[in-house]
Amino acid sequence: MVIPRMQDILRDRPPRRILMLVENLPAPFDRRVWQEACALRNAGYVVSIVCPTGPGCEGKFAAIEGIHIYRYDLAVEASSAAGYAVEYATALFWSVVLACRIAFTRGFDVIHACNPPDMFFLIGGLFKLFGKKFVFDHHDLCPELFEAKFGRRGWLYRVLRKLEYWTFRTADISIATNESYRRIALGRGRMAPERVFVVRSGPSLERMAIRPPDERLKRGRRYLVGYVGVMGKQEGIDTLLRAVRHIVFDLKRADIQFGIVGGGTELQAMKGFAERLRIADYVTFTGRVPDGEMLALLNTAEVCVNPDTANVLNHLSTMNKVMEYMALGKPIVQFDLTEGRYSAHRASLYARPNDTIDFALKIVELLDDPVRRADMGDFGRRRVQNELEWRHEVPKLIAAYESLWPAAGVRHREASAS
Repeated sequence: MVIPRMQDILRDRPPRRILMLVENLPAPFDRRVWQEACALRNAGYVVSIVCPTGPGCEGKFAAIEGIHIYRYDLAVEASSAAGYAVEYATALFWSVVLACRIAFTRGFDVIHACNPPDMFFLIGGLFKLFGKKFVFDHHDLCPELFEAKFGRRGWLYRVLRKLEYWTFRTADISIATNESYRRIALGRGRMAPERVFVVRSGPSLERMAIRPPDERLKRGRRYLVGYVGVMGKQEGIDTLLRAVRHIVFDLKRADIQFGIVGGGTELQAMKGFAERLRIADYVTFTGRVPDGEMLALLNTAEVCVNPDTANVLNHLSTMNKVMEYMALGKPIVQFDLTEGRYSAHRASLYARPNDTIDFALKIVELLDDPVRRADMGDFGRRRVQNELEWRHEVPKLIAAYESLWPAAGVRHREASAS
C-alpha cells in the first residue's frame, strides 16, 4: 500500500479554519490562547480570534504572524454580579456579530470557545446547525469562580452550573487544563472519556527567558519577592499583604522588597490596603506591564509567591504563574493546594491553607537558605524543561483536533510516519 505524503494530504484539501472566542483577556496578551493559536497555525490550520480590547491591544483588528484578531470594546470591567451580567452580555453580542462577519468572509470550520463565560455554547450550537464543530476550552470553573468572588452560592450559582452543563453537552470535544478539570467534564458534564483531552498551560521557555537581575528593583533592600497575576478577589493579594506586614513589623525584617505585577479590578483597592497596613514602602505595584518589565522583576526576585486562597476553585485549578516561576528557576511559596502541589512538587514550600503567619514564615525561611533556594529552583526549571513546557502539550492539542475528523487524523499520522 502506498502511504500518502503529508504534502499531498494538505494539497488535496483546503486547510481547516478555526475561530477562537475569548472574553477574559485580549489576544495576544492571553498567553494560553496565543500559544494554542500559534500551535494550530503551525499545524496548518487557519486561525481567527474574537476577543475584547485591552491596554496595548486597543485596535479593533490586527493580523499578527498570520493570525487575524477581531476585537470589541467591553461595556465595563466587572466587579459585581450585575456588572458581570452586563460584561458577558456585551461579549456575547459582539462575539455573535463578529462570528457572523468572519463566517461570510474568512470563514471557519470550528468554533473554539475559551471560558469564562460559559455562554459561548449558544454561538457554538447555532453554527453547529450549519455543520461547524464546537470545541470547549475549559479555562475556569465558572460556578466555583462565582462562589470564590462573592462568597455564596444561591440561584446564580445554580444558573452557572446549568450553563456549564449545556456547554459540555454542546461541545464535540472538551479541552481540560488538568486532570481535575477533566473529572469535572466527565462528571458534571457527562462527556464521554474519549472526547475530553488534557492540554496543560505550559510556559514557553523562549518567552520565559532567564536574564541578569536588575538590582534597582529591590529599592535598596537585600531581597526581592516576586508575584505575577491578575488582581482579583480570589487571588489572595490581601493575604500576601498581611504576610508582608507580619514580616516587616513582627519579624522585624526591613531588608525585603515585594514586587507585585498585574492589573485587575482589585489593583487600586490593594494599593489602598497596603497604605492602611503601613507597608506601602515595601511593596511595588507595577500594574499590567509588558513582558520585558515582568521578566526583569521575576528574574531579580530570590523567591516568588502564589498566595491563592485555599478554596474549591483554587484547589482544582492550575495556575500559570507557578509554572512560569519554575521556568525561571525560582523557588516558590504557596498554600498547599492540590494542583499547585502537582505542578511544583519540591520546587515549592507549602504553607498551611490560608495561614497568613505560616505563609510569612515560609518566605523568610526560604530567603535565609540560599542553598535550598538554588536546589528548589533547579528542580523546577528541569521539571518545566522535561515535562511541563508548552512544546510537550502541542501534540496533545493537535490530537484533540484530529479527533474532530477521525479519517483525516489517521491520514495525518500515516503521512507523518512515512
